[in-house]
Amino acid sequence: MGRYFMLDDKQAAIKELAPKIWSLSRDRLLVNLRFLDAALSGLKFQPQEQSGEVCCDLNAPQRAVIYYDPPVVVHLYKKNPANVTRLYLHILLHCIFSHSYKYDKVEQELWDVAADMAVENATLGLKLSGLETAGDAQRREVLAQWKARVGTLTAERIYRNLKADRLGVSELLELGSLFHRDGHERWGTAETLEVTAAQWKKLSERIKAELKSFSEDKSDDKSILQNLEEATQEHYDYGSFLRKFCVSGEELQVNDDEFDYVYYTYGLSLYGNLPLVEPLEYKDVNKIKEFVVAVDTSGSCRGAVVQAFLNKTYSILKSSENFFRKVNIHIIQCDSEVRRDTKITNDDEFEAFMRGGQLEGFGSTDFRPVFSYVDKAVESGEFENLKGLIYFTDGYGVFPEHKPPHNYDTAFVFLEDDYEKPPIPSWAIKLVLPAEELEENGGENT
Repeated sequence: MGRYFMLDDKQAAIKELAPKIWSLSRDRLLVNLRFLDAALSGLKFQPQEQSGEVCCDLNAPQRAVIYYDPPVVVHLYKKNPANVTRLYLHILLHCIFSHSYKYDKVEQELWDVAADMAVENATLGLKLSGLETAGDAQRREVLAQWKARVGTLTAERIYRNLKADRLGVSELLELGSLFHRDGHERWGTAETLEVTAAQWKKLSERIKAELKSFSEDKSDDKSILQNLEEATQEHYDYGSFLRKFCVSGEELQVNDDEFDYVYYTYGLSLYGNLPLVEPLEYKDVNKIKEFVVAVDTSGSCRGAVVQAFLNKTYSILKSSENFFRKVNIHIIQCDSEVRRDTKITNDDEFEAFMRGGQLEGFGSTDFRPVFSYVDKAVESGEFENLKGLIYFTDGYGVFPEHKPPHNYDTAFVFLEDDYEKPPIPSWAIKLVLPAEELEENGGENT
């Protein structure tokens, strides 16, 4: 019986010790990373014995829950106290980078590896003393190779490259084990709570604001800030955005709101070929009639990406629900000057352009010629009621100093790949288009 009592005492001691270890780790993070104080308050701990793992549930209401097996925590601490602090920070960064909220939209095995690599890269970039753990030298070497190849190491960018690389099972397991610290099994076990997601996004915004000043003094690495830019970036449905530029007009079609099919079919059945009520030929609708799509064809804007953007735009514009049968759409290619203006008046012309259109330019970038060109077109009567101009670009060019004089909105559309773009003018709209949206249509019509 004495042996069992000893075991029970040991287990009780471990249970009592584990929360203290978490508390010590939290205090250590607070001392070194004060900008994380609010985020650290957003986590609570729940013992889960015999799980053999530490994992976080971001879908828990009010506060995320870290489930842990007490013996695992104590064992990690005994080997190196920095292990638990690094694990704590690793989980916290998953939270503020919103990694779990994309789990149902990705290949989870690849996303697990990508998210862990992004978090470890951000952690190592802080260069905090006393937080070194076994394997860090190898992690730095691998991450340096990835940085040289793909640039900014966000989970999204790493994930896309992992998908493209299609590593073998053993290679993926080796890469995953190098950066693994926590389990992700609870990421996809519950429906995402919008309230919780909003809370973490708010925390991420706060951290991003504080980090901008902190990083200048404490670290040359901008990995955390770059990942926060991705986590807090507003993404819009491109189709919904285009529909903001709809105008009212009449189009020949049956008005289902006013036409009575009962009387119509009754007349046909009673008199053969003579309906009692004729369908109304015109209906008031809100659709896009006039529009300008400008594409940056400078040397810094890759041709394949531009083509994918045009494919995406075409897939939306060709829908009869969005556009009138007769339209006035101008597709303008420009680098430092306007290279080509293709006028589209119907779907056939748009389709012909997509089949045979060639990109021209590939010089330096200057946005001003497009606006001058469009303004002259408006003044000459080429447009009757132009509502919008969308400019797809990498953002590196000369912007107009003033808002165009005519009453149309301008949106600069960026691909989410690059997080260090120059600020756009205050009078324009910034729209970030997820790379996945382009991939959905990137192979069409080419």
